[in-house]
Amino acid sequence: MSAWPPVLTVDPIHHASGVVRLPGSKSISNRVLLLAALAGGDTLLEGLLDADDTRVMRTALATLGVIIVGEDSRVSVSGCGGAFPVREAELFLGNAGTAFRSLTAALAFSGGRYRLDGVPRMRERPIGDLVDALNALGARIEYLDRQGFPPLQIQPITALTSGKATVRGDVSSQYLTGLLIAAPLCAPPQGLTITVDGPLISRPYIDMTLALMRRFGVEVARHGDEFIVPRGEYAAPGRLQVEGDASAASYFLALGALAGGPVRVLGVGRDSAQGDVRLADALASIGARITLGDGFIEAAAPASGRLHGIDADFNHIPDAAMTLAVVALFADQPTTLRNIGSWRVKETDRIAAMANELRRLGGQVDEGADWLRIHPAARLREATVETYDDHRMAMCLSLAAAGGVPVHVRDPKCVSKTYPTYFDELARLVSTGSERNVACDPVRS
Repeated sequence: MSAWPPVLTVDPIHHASGVVRLPGSKSISNRVLLLAALAGGDTLLEGLLDADDTRVMRTALATLGVIIVGEDSRVSVSGCGGAFPVREAELFLGNAGTAFRSLTAALAFSGGRYRLDGVPRMRERPIGDLVDALNALGARIEYLDRQGFPPLQIQPITALTSGKATVRGDVSSQYLTGLLIAAPLCAPPQGLTITVDGPLISRPYIDMTLALMRRFGVEVARHGDEFIVPRGEYAAPGRLQVEGDASAASYFLALGALAGGPVRVLGVGRDSAQGDVRLADALASIGARITLGDGFIEAAAPASGRLHGIDADFNHIPDAAMTLAVVALFADQPTTLRNIGSWRVKETDRIAAMANELRRLGGQVDEGADWLRIHPAARLREATVETYDDHRMAMCLSLAAAGGVPVHVRDPKCVSKTYPTYFDELARLVSTGSERNVACDPVRS
């Protein structure tokens, strides 16, 4: 959209069907931008996500002296061979966790002096476990305000004082991802051993990181929760196609399950490297009709018309599980989402935020430190929902309009973080009673 209203009305959705070409995966895009910048040689990235989070990463890399040529979803990155040309810089990284955590690790042993900061919410998102692991290896990272949180000051150092690192994995998998990506460039000759202390959340994201490092020529040995990273340089693969965003796919698959369908998403399929495609399995388990193919997934409502509640662990796909929280309003029995404690430290406290907004829509919700239980709503209520400057809250909550009520979404522009055209795509797929364009209907007074 060229202009966002302060509040966007999603009119009651009576039916949805069609095909969506997904934008590039945010998680893959920011990883390959950094890997291409660190590699030797040029990498052509195609299908790259063009949104706020990837622009933050591109701007940061350009500030560090990396040459990136191209626009939108197709860019060429001239790698710096592991040594950023600019040795002193201030980087503003917005609320992009993938950029902040991975760049902290990549810059820790690069021999430069860097200040990293972000928006106020980023200053509330913990980074202490990663900083502790890096400092234990010999880095000199200081907190400029509150202990354990950004902003950070990185002082110059080039050598590790240890060949072993330990990092907690129960707050964010991005800490381990940052360490893994940085490790080849600073590891001792025998390699760097990284051990995960305690449970590791979002394991599919680590599998993704390892697969992408392999594409850039670095093979990591893995033994359970121990990773042995060899010393070496990344090599540009020449050309790399970015998959569609599996997290974004979740909203349209849920739409198909709730509003008839079929809705097909293009850009991810049965062989996707992204863990969030497993939301399709969760939708199938509650009754949706799911078809997976090469490069596509399709969802339609159950033949019986009824979706079922479930009780399941979503540690492996916490982002996609947010979509299921809204779908749970339409089930025939309660749904419990377990092991989602990482929601607390995302763009907002997503457990508290989701509980608040589902109640506003008419649902009954119980919440704990790392779980939500959603009781189906006998009848959804028309509501104005808060989005908390969180793109996923906006996209998830818009689906409640499939319950036959208008949903008024505050601050719809927050979706620009990862999916600037989301509401336009939603409008194209749905049939509403008034046939208004859902993406351009400011709230009615």
